[in-house]
Amino acid sequence: MKPEEEEPKWERWQKDRTFVREVVGKYDEIYKNLYNQPRVYKSKEMPWKNGPAVFGKKVINPQRNMIIQAFETHIDVLGPGNHGQKHGHMNSAVFYILDGDGYDVHDDVKHPWKAGDVCIVENMCVHQHFNADSQKPARYVVFKAKPTFVFFHLYFQQMVDYPPKEGKPGFENFHPEP
Repeated sequence: MKPEEEEPKWERWQKDRTFVREVVGKYDEIYKNLYNQPRVYKSKEMPWKNGPAVFGKKVINPQRNMIIQAFETHIDVLGPGNHGQKHGHMNSAVFYILDGDGYDVHDDVKHPWKAGDVCIVENMCVHQHFNADSQKPARYVVFKAKPTFVFFHLYFQQMVDYPPKEGKPGFENFHPEP
């Protein structure tokens, strides 16, 4: 494929992101500031990003929250019958399935999941998430130590296939509820 034919990177790859924040100041000031940070974040008040196949909310990460530095948490929704990007990264990830039925493919091995299950993506695994239900969305929370991996220069992430640019027939205008 010629460079001019390459698929453009996602918008989130085009802007600066904070993976590890500088922690500087007098110990007492840093300590007090951290203890004054919120402990509850209202994910329903945050907008969904991306779509139409997969939507996400970056709830906890060093860029957004001062209290956290070592890991990040986000909520994703797969539209009915849809799937996310096929990709790999160095850090592992833990998914708690909130709603739906689906499966992951990790290094060409299929792993079915449903609401209430926990799915683990191991380090350096090429994987993809699929919603097996053609009528309902699947929703899950992801926990990963990506900021820690980046801090130690263990950063590698590769996109193999991008998610679909259109929703499945009948769900072209699908958008998750808050």
